[in-house]
Amino acid sequence: MTTLINIYSTLGAPPAPDFPHALLGSRGHGEPALAGHLNGFGGYVRNRSETMTQTLYHVLLHIERTRNQFSMNVEDADLAALAHWARRANGILFTPDGAVRDSEGRILVGANGESDPAAQVPYPADAAERKARTNATLTASGVPTARSLPPLISAEEVQLRTPSEVALRSLGLFIPCVRAESLNENDPLPIAELRNRCPVGFEGLTPAERHFLFAASPIKQDIINFAWRYEALAVLQWALRLSDSLPWPSQICDVPQAARGALDNNTKAFVQSATLRPAAEILDALDLHYRLHWAVTEARVQRQAPPANVNASVVKERHHALNWLVRFQNSDWDDVDTPT
Repeated sequence: MTTLINIYSTLGAPPAPDFPHALLGSRGHGEPALAGHLNGFGGYVRNRSETMTQTLYHVLLHIERTRNQFSMNVEDADLAALAHWARRANGILFTPDGAVRDSEGRILVGANGESDPAAQVPYPADAAERKARTNATLTASGVPTARSLPPLISAEEVQLRTPSEVALRSLGLFIPCVRAESLNENDPLPIAELRNRCPVGFEGLTPAERHFLFAASPIKQDIINFAWRYEALAVLQWALRLSDSLPWPSQICDVPQAARGALDNNTKAFVQSATLRPAAEILDALDLHYRLHWAVTEARVQRQAPPANVNASVVKERHHALNWLVRFQNSDWDDVDTPT
């Protein structure tokens, strides 16, 4: 018997199918047809259940990260070989009964929302290894960890923001930060002065940042929120190699250093020539702050002090910047989410 199977691989360069099959079609990342298909497929899967379960959520994230999709007919006798290849391709399967399955054929999300408790959303080996290293570091530092938290995006899957995009974002971000700082000190910097000192940064402002900057009377909470964004700026500058390290998040960043980094590099030449740290370093930082964010959130829920002297606000801002860097949910800066 022959079965029509669609496979969704998150790898940029999955291994070629090496088992008997009849390939009906394939689509790669960057093809408009794939993006449209994934939007529709994600909507279909989301609507299988009225409740957002952990498995459903991570299947949806897998679909968002999909970079290659294959459609093929496979004989029953070759399903074991398909499973072996799908594991190496970090793929999930979609079968004619309307079910999303793991490589072994176990149901992750069924047509009626059902799920096999043994089914597992796949993650590349380097992501699982990164999780293990982070958890060892956190345990040694006295920070609780959660086995239920999954691995995150891997080096084989990630598509970082471009260096120029990150550079422009850092310059744009600095402007509302310094404006909020001056408002906090009751000595507001005029917009005209900011534009004169940071002209390139104005090209990189987001809608929310523009709204804050040009508000006649910014509300106090917005001033506080944008002042905290110095922590996100410090992450972007670290990613751009303007600082050497991200210290343990127990203290606020060196604000004068972050300001100097923005003012000294507020040029189009900086934006055009910017370079990023290796993806592995950025992913290490993301994994650490994702798990730290869970730990400080858990402490807040339990009405306990954050562990290991961690500053929860610093962690939240760093997590925001890192999620944007790795294109989490493909969100624009103003819409980045930091779930744990």
